[in-house]
Formats: sequence, structure tokens, C-alpha cells
Amino acid sequence: MLFNVLRIALVSILLTLAVATVLVFTQDTKEMEGTGGLDFTKTLEGGAATPAPLQTVPMRDGYPLQVRTYGGADDVPLLVLLHGSGWHGQQFDALGKALQGHADVIVPDLRGHGTAPGRRGDVDYVGQLEDDLADLITAVAKPGQKVIMGGHSSGGGLVVRFAGGLHGDMLDGAVLLAPFLKYDAPTVRENAGGWTHALTRRIIGLSILNTFRITALNHLPVIQLDMPRAVLDGPLGDTATTSYSYRLNESFAPRSDYLQDVAALPPFVLLAGGADEAFISSQYAPMMGPVTDKGRFDMILGANHLDLVDDPRTLAIIKGFLDEF
Repeated sequence: MLFNVLRIALVSILLTLAVATVLVFTQDTKEMEGTGGLDFTKTLEGGAATPAPLQTVPMRDGYPLQVRTYGGADDVPLLVLLHGSGWHGQQFDALGKALQGHADVIVPDLRGHGTAPGRRGDVDYVGQLEDDLADLITAVAKPGQKVIMGGHSSGGGLVVRFAGGLHGDMLDGAVLLAPFLKYDAPTVRENAGGWTHALTRRIIGLSILNTFRITALNHLPVIQLDMPRAVLDGPLGDTATTSYSYRLNESFAPRSDYLQDVAALPPFVLLAGGADEAFISSQYAPMMGPVTDKGRFDMILGANHLDLVDDPRTLAIIKGFLDEF
């Protein structure tokens, strides 16, 4: 009797693994049109200015994380700013310069991104981005300095993930700019307004394999980004990232129970554009409010997803928030 039960269980497991493997390898990628779901016009205009130079900070595995720094003043917090999907830290160059005097600002090109990505669109394991950020804070924070982490879009989602993870107690505050919370969150438009294309069968297959701790295929791409041709054909085209592996994609967003990560946030301010193409800005407060009383929610009327970062109203609110620390 026991033998039959074990045999049935083994057959069931093998069938499940076989189905998962078929899902992974029968997934076709899509030829992206390059029309993009996001408007990069002002982002590219800002990139025409001379950005702060890149420096490197060694991570625990020796990887040279590239960062830009914007000096602050005495008795100001450290502000770590995280860029959104597909792009890199130059996104925050104007904002970093404008915040000097209110914070010591440091902006990394997250692993898998930018001019020296390691393996573009990939990391070594799920959670490595959090470990990198913990290493970065340890390396640059002054003794007793308050630490604020801010991020835009997927970068904001990574802030939420970091707060709910092993290193969350390193944070004293957070700045969330139109954060990505999860594909099924009520804040997210379908396919993020055309910005993303999910390889759904592959994601399902890899998720099944990972429940059995089978991670050998986690390097395969699961998300494609419809980066506009104007970006790819421009001077910064070779710094763009157009797809993510399973392990990077999992690392760059809150966990499946994203509200649990939200509940772990330190005091925060959340800003979203009223004309956001990817997310539904009005849904943040009613979704997050029931699990945390630590947040302030502001809608920047007329701002789209990317332009939110450099909007003067965004700058004023962030300055006020930083001055509280």
C-alpha cells in the first residue's frame, strides 16, 4: 500500500516537472516593435547634459557596482536612488544634483544594467539586488547617518522588497516614485501600458521548477521591454536593457505577498503622476493605506510615468521629506 502511494507521488512529481519543462522551452519570444509604452522624450533630453562621473563600489562577490554620487552637507541623510526597469542611474542625474544640500545622494546602476552590467538583464540569484544594496549602504553610510532609499517604477518596487527583506532594518525612510508593486496589483495597467511583454508560460514553468528548488534555468529571459527606437538608436542605446531573466525579474519587485512588504516600509512618501501610462495612480492610497499608516501619498497632476522624476513638484516634496531626517 505504502509502495503504491509513493509510486503515485513520484509519478505525479515527474509529470509536474515534465509539464513545467515543456512550458519553459515552448515559450516563444516576441519581436518588440520599439514603439514603447513609455515616453522617453524628456529623459533623453536630460541625458544630453554632462552627467556626474561613474565610480565603483566593490560588492561581496567582487563585482564593481557603478554609482554616481552627489555630495550633501553636514548632518544630512544618505539617499540611495534606484532607477526603473530597462534604464540606469543616469535617470536621476538632474534630481541628484538638485538634492545636494538635503542629502548625500548615491545612485547605482543596478547589477544587470547600465554601461558595465556584468551580464545584461541577469543576476546570479534571486535577492542579489538586495544584497548589493546592503553592501552599498555599508560601504558609504557615515556612522549614525540616517538612510533613505528611493526608487522609481521597478526601482520603487525594489525599495518595497528591500524593506520587507533581510536588510530592511537598515532603512529609516523611503521615497517611492510610481512604484511597481506586482503584475496583479490594482495599480498596474495591462502590460504596464504596453511597456512590458511577459513570457507567461515560461514564468509559470520556472515558478513550478523553483518550488522544487530547481534553479538551473533561472537565467532564461521572462520579461521583454518595449524600449522605444528613439532610445535604442540614440547615443545611449547600448546602455538600455530590453529583457530580464527570471532571477532578475523576481529580484526587481516585491514578493508575491506584496502587501506584507508594503507593511514593512519605514516612514515614506509616495508620488505618482496623474497621467501615468503604466500605472493607475489613484489606486496606491486605497490599496496600501489599510496595511500601513506610515505613508504620505501625493498625485502630481499632468505628470506621466517618466517625467514624474524631474517634475519641480516632485523635487519640492522630496526636499521637504528629507529635511525631516
